[in-house]
Amino acid sequence: MSTPSSKAHRRGVWSWCFYDFANSPFATIVVSFIFPPYFQEAFFDDVNAGKAVFSNGVTVTALCVAFASPFLGALADRGGTRKRFLAALSLITILGSAALAFVEPGAVTTAIVIFVIANIAFELAQVFYNAFLPDLATREEIGRVSGYGWGLGYVGGILALVVALFLLVQPERPLFGLLTKDGLLHVRATFVLVAIWFAIFALPLLINVKEDRSTAGTKGRSLFGAAWGEMRETWRELKRYKQTVRFLLARLIYNDGLVTIFFFGGMYAASEFGFDTKQLIYFGILLNVTAALGAWAFGFIDDKLGGRTTILITLVALTLTTTSALLTHSEAVFWVCTALLGIFVGPNQSASRSLMGRFVPPDKENEFYGFFAFSGKATAFLGPFLHGILVAPYGQRVALGVTVVFFVIGGLLLLRVNEAEGIEAAGR
Repeated sequence: MSTPSSKAHRRGVWSWCFYDFANSPFATIVVSFIFPPYFQEAFFDDVNAGKAVFSNGVTVTALCVAFASPFLGALADRGGTRKRFLAALSLITILGSAALAFVEPGAVTTAIVIFVIANIAFELAQVFYNAFLPDLATREEIGRVSGYGWGLGYVGGILALVVALFLLVQPERPLFGLLTKDGLLHVRATFVLVAIWFAIFALPLLINVKEDRSTAGTKGRSLFGAAWGEMRETWRELKRYKQTVRFLLARLIYNDGLVTIFFFGGMYAASEFGFDTKQLIYFGILLNVTAALGAWAFGFIDDKLGGRTTILITLVALTLTTTSALLTHSEAVFWVCTALLGIFVGPNQSASRSLMGRFVPPDKENEFYGFFAFSGKATAFLGPFLHGILVAPYGQRVALGVTVVFFVIGGLLLLRVNEAEGIEAAGR
């Protein structure tokens, strides 16, 4: 690894961070704030039916990512193919985003299948992207570097939403008169924006960040057998990494709360407070602005106090903020809660990634971040599944209330994690 002060090191770190900047518009526009409400309103007469179909799509994504991530991580570790996996999965996400723009309202199956494929590729790409972190950042700076990435990612999400709002959604003549609003073309064009944005800003990582292939030694058909064997061996060896297992178990729970908010926060704002597409974009901009500030600021706290403490702080704050947002009937209070929610969502995700980086043994980055993805997705269907069950009989407020339960249980499990012991076991 280059020294922290070297030019090559700084270029590598910022190139890595820019991938977060590149892919965040997919999360904000396709996953959270524009595609879900557009899908339920433009493709269904009954919005609850749209929510149910979307929930099923989220569930399929979560299961596929959960079970594919550890094996693909082991495959990349054995074959030295981290960057190639990242490039291929990014391309699938880009093409899927663009394809959504060409799906006419009413083609439900086509739209949800494309969304699921693109979302699976997006989530799997995170395994290989995150795996670069412990190679790029020293132990002393890993919290800040992770925070820089998340912060820059939120900036990317903000800017993409601003461009979408002022060039495509809000104007009477979208894109300077080059588009019309017939068939909601101005909304569908935001998915093309995501694809172009992703394609351009992912290039610095793919060009400047070098992959350590010193541990790669298996090729051809034997690679799959070797990867499978290594993954099974890691499962058996996990007892050596007791703190990592405890952390992944805690994240398995509290991340369900975040997933549920990401997928249904926009729908909640639309149904409970009547937000239209323009207001949802403002909602997304506010959430991303505060999340960016939180991720950047808490990166220093992470390096000072440790990832575990940082995550616990955010979980307490997320519990209180989410509860307030669900209890209020005041739109003004809801906006305040949204801002506060963002401040703690950003560092929760950033500190989770950096804590895993501290727990990863050298030469197993891809595989362990595969298990990290597994912990984020293995039960990620549970929040959307419970939401789908509860939303019809009890409404959005009760349905989203499950997020608070996830935050509390996840926090209690995280109290059992000893960060210093986990770092020592990893040999970092």
